[in-house]
Amino acid sequence: MSLNNTSLLLGYENAPSLPTELNSDGKSLVNIPGPLSSAYETFPPPFRPNKNGFDFHIYYTQSSETESKYARELHERIRREFPELRIYKFWDRPIGPHPVAMFEVNVFTPHQTGAFFSWLAVNRGNLSVLIHPNTDNAFLDHTERAIWMGRQWPLNTETLKKSIVEKS
Repeated sequence: MSLNNTSLLLGYENAPSLPTELNSDGKSLVNIPGPLSSAYETFPPPFRPNKNGFDFHIYYTQSSETESKYARELHERIRREFPELRIYKFWDRPIGPHPVAMFEVNVFTPHQTGAFFSWLAVNRGNLSVLIHPNTDNAFLDHTERAIWMGRQWPLNTETLKKSIVEKS
């Protein structure tokens, strides 16, 4: 786990205490009203502002005719449903840290991230999806900061470690 010494509550030291009472559902907590988080509109640091926010790598087993067909249909559907996103070509073999065939989709705003994540959660079939942010640390982005839908595949992280050494 990569934790720094900065408190997640920095800036809230003098904020009023949060209520402890429950809503009428008997389970959820009452929250104090306040402005919406800026994270709805912009990605927080350490995201790179000059790059897309998240990469979605949709994996499929290239030797499986069924998975390959489904992946191609999903790819086309994404291109038709989300033309504003950047959608890459098919890689029909492992490439970079990715151990199997895949295609990639990039999102640029938190709003796009939430919409595409929600849509993909119910439309990906049995394909696995690696979702990672884009910061200045590709290794952390693909490992500790990564999110998986479906089966988690082992990545070839040596290529990512090399990129950290080259930047130093």
